[in-house]
Amino acid sequence: MAEGEEMQAFTSIMDALVRISTSMKNMEKELLCPVCQEMYKQPLVLPCTHNVCQACAREVLGQQGYVGHGGDPSSEPTSPASTPSTRSPRLSRRTLPKPDRLDRLLKSGFGTYPGRKRGALHPQVIMFPCPACQGDVELGERGLAGLFRNLTLERVVERYRQSVSVGGAILCQLCKPPPLEATKGCTECRATFCNECFKLFHPWGTQKAQHEPTLPTLSFRPKGLMCPDHKEEVTHYCKTCQRLVCQLCRVRRTHSGHKITPVLSAYQALKDKLTKSLTYILGNQDTVQTQICELEETVRHTEVSGQQAKEEVSQLVRGLGAVLEEKRASLLQAIEECQQERLARLSAQIQEHRSLLDGSGLVGYAQEVLKETDQPCFVQAAKQLHNRIARATEALQMFRPAASSSFRHCQLDVGREMKLLTELNFLRVPEAPVIDTQRTFAYDQIFLCWRLPPHSPPAWHYTIEFRRTDVPAQPGPTRWQRREEVRGTSALLENPDTGSVYVLRVRGCNKAGYGEYSEDVHLHTPPAPVLHFFLDGRWGTSRERLAISKDQRAVRSVPGLPLLLAAERLLTGCHLSVDVVLGDVAVTQGRSYWACAVDPASYLVKVGVGLESKLQESFQGAPDVISPSPLVPPPPHIYSTPQHPPTQRPPLQVRPGQWA
Repeated sequence: MAEGEEMQAFTSIMDALVRISTSMKNMEKELLCPVCQEMYKQPLVLPCTHNVCQACAREVLGQQGYVGHGGDPSSEPTSPASTPSTRSPRLSRRTLPKPDRLDRLLKSGFGTYPGRKRGALHPQVIMFPCPACQGDVELGERGLAGLFRNLTLERVVERYRQSVSVGGAILCQLCKPPPLEATKGCTECRATFCNECFKLFHPWGTQKAQHEPTLPTLSFRPKGLMCPDHKEEVTHYCKTCQRLVCQLCRVRRTHSGHKITPVLSAYQALKDKLTKSLTYILGNQDTVQTQICELEETVRHTEVSGQQAKEEVSQLVRGLGAVLEEKRASLLQAIEECQQERLARLSAQIQEHRSLLDGSGLVGYAQEVLKETDQPCFVQAAKQLHNRIARATEALQMFRPAASSSFRHCQLDVGREMKLLTELNFLRVPEAPVIDTQRTFAYDQIFLCWRLPPHSPPAWHYTIEFRRTDVPAQPGPTRWQRREEVRGTSALLENPDTGSVYVLRVRGCNKAGYGEYSEDVHLHTPPAPVLHFFLDGRWGTSRERLAISKDQRAVRSVPGLPLLLAAERLLTGCHLSVDVVLGDVAVTQGRSYWACAVDPASYLVKVGVGLESKLQESFQGAPDVISPSPLVPPPPHIYSTPQHPPTQRPPLQVRPGQWA
């Protein structure tokens, strides 16, 4: 039983090791430098958050023409393993500056690059072309010396190397061949040692004896992350600059007014966010796999659709070629027929002229006819011959080729066709429509009107999407109501909710697919149900001065003698001349909405509702002398009172309008 449990435990451990090893191998692409495509070596974090090897970054800056900004060489302490025999001969002959002086030079921005003069007050800022995001990032004046090393990435690379090279021993770098297996490492010396070599290079009583030994490794890193500006350990994080800072950076004016937190708080916050995101991803592995399958299916469809598109284009181009070939054959046939006709006419003209030569048939025949002495016989024969000779003489005197040798009329003007063929391209989707806000409104119905931009490809039909914005948001994506395949450039949406705000948008569609949506337009519907009514000409005052339209939706003042008389009374009296017209609907209860459009040329219009009893009293009194004081509510009848101007004005119109 114990053996079975031990075997099960051993199997579980091996499975876990296999999973860890597989995971480490799968993330290899995350550990490759985008420049050298090898494992990161002393990676630097660029301002765009991408990483690059320090040596690769120096090489890239060198290719860009920057010299002296490849980083701080003092960060690479001399290793005991770097003996004169392993160094470059040129380097061994060069006199190196002292480390303290070199550090001061680098901190002061020492170096030359294109466009900078010695002693310049405003040195040029170094730009680094990031190979990952393909953008130029600003490194500042110090170049690579102002960047942090990504120590976490170095540790991950080291763990990955150890996982893929299980059993590979790390050898001592100071032993004589053959080297022994390393048992210790020294971060200060940046070398691996066996026991004997470590004692030899770290004798008692010297400063090196205070070096703390570590496990043997192939990559040596500092004990902590140091500030590249002040060489002190970073203790805070600037949220404004999104950069780690030390105590000296914190008190400098560079970060004055910035939001700075302890590095522990930033560590905990980022760790919690990363853990939460990673937990969500790991908990939705089924969704990830489903999306991968969907993407793979999309790839297959893309390959098939691409092949079909190629075949369609090839077929269309072949069709164009067949049409051109057919047209070419017909044009060549027409030229051939014209050429044969001209050649026949010219050949006949040549034969006719050859008959005029001495000794030819016509001339010889004429000479023989002239020898005839019998007068009647001569007249009979010479009459026909004379006509032929006359035509030949006329042709000789007015010589002109029977046909032209030029074929200018057969020249083709293919400029338009060549332009069309040059501009031949794939069909583009329609551009985003433009909503016509002057003609779009919301009343008891929503009328939406739009148009395409001037140079937009045509649209076969449109899709309208609309939704209410004054309702509580539902979880998940925003849901739009949709109306498909709308023909024309306008649409009517019926039965909208009253007192609501609707947002609408439109997009066009053609054979190439759907285009972009138009800008959203917001429309307010009336706050109450719309009341429809007609103007009743049987009720009101001064009906001889008012004219109601045939559809009973508009009323205007009629210019003429009654209007002039009313204007005269207005000039001599103390009251306004008021004409009243009523609607054919009485309101008894509830809340209703209606709107009017007034002609801008009108003088004064009062629109409202009034009590039926008050209106009857007004009608029974003097019709042309009515006080303009407002009627008392509550109002059951709709009325309109156009008030005439003192002089003749354009007709007044009162028409139920739209809610804007």
